[in-house]
Amino acid sequence: MNTRASLAAALGVATLMLAACGSSDDASTEASADTVEMPADEALEGLSDEPVADPEATATEAPETAATPAEVNAEKAADAAADVAAEAAAAAQAPSE
Repeated sequence: MNTRASLAAALGVATLMLAACGSSDDASTEASADTVEMPADEALEGLSDEPVADPEATATEAPETAATPAEVNAEKAADAAADVAAEAAAAAQAPSE
């Protein structure tokens, strides 16, 4: 019980010390949006909203990349399937005996 009493007394003293430190005499000294945005507005006064072309920018096509082994296999499989389909169509068109 003794430690609780001393802890409560210490918290009470700390609370009173913190309350004594704060002061809200003049609320007008806080920062306002005008003081922050005014320098930015002044820096942008002579600029227009029109887009400007950048002569140093390069817009080139993406370079071609080499096909991966999976893509090569897929292309081979597609070609083989097309060949089989063409043979099947030719066989269906041929007169039967």
